[in-house]
Amino acid sequence: MFGVFVNTGAVVIGSLIGLFVKKSLRETLVSAVMLGVGLCSLYIGWSGALAGQNTIILILSMVIGAVIGTLLDLDGRFNRFAASIERHFHTEGGASIAEGFVTASLLFCIGAMTIVGSLQAGLVGDHKMLISKSVLDFISSIVLAASLGVGVMLSAVFVLVFQGGIVLLAQFVAPLLGESAIAEMTCAGSVLIFALGLNLVGLTKIKVLDYLPAVFMPILLCRFF
Repeated sequence: MFGVFVNTGAVVIGSLIGLFVKKSLRETLVSAVMLGVGLCSLYIGWSGALAGQNTIILILSMVIGAVIGTLLDLDGRFNRFAASIERHFHTEGGASIAEGFVTASLLFCIGAMTIVGSLQAGLVGDHKMLISKSVLDFISSIVLAASLGVGVMLSAVFVLVFQGGIVLLAQFVAPLLGESAIAEMTCAGSVLIFALGLNLVGLTKIKVLDYLPAVFMPILLCRFF
């Protein structure tokens, strides 16, 4: 778990720096940075989606994930939870806590580097990939927190649970996370990152959290295709 703790700590420290820097930035500058993050999210989402090799798996993952997420009202539940936190932090304007949390969580946890690094840490105790990822996430969290606020720091919880879960269950989940499953999970997650980018640049208001189960659907679907 050493690599996971390092990664989680990097996100927390980077977010704190970003929040501190944000206080000294003009609102117009913060808005410009947020737009830049949105454009980068569009690029990351588009390029990551190309990792997919089976369009049918992507379609089924999105459809099944949307059904599950909508029935569970994931977006509504989390936004209500985030709203209660916002009242304590007295946040005004800019991105909501939910938006910062979801954006950062997906950017930090979607991709082969996260999954393969966690598997290596859990199976053979090799933390090099997660530590390398920590450096990237540290820099990213500074920029994200400066534009999206405290929700980015809260994403450290998701990083800890998601990566820590893979590390602790590595010997059990490794057979399910072959190259094809990782590629399709990255593809589905990247489509959600692209949707986040559309939200951040103000083009849409997609309830991305309702589609979150789609990221995990390839683990099952790849066994049938």
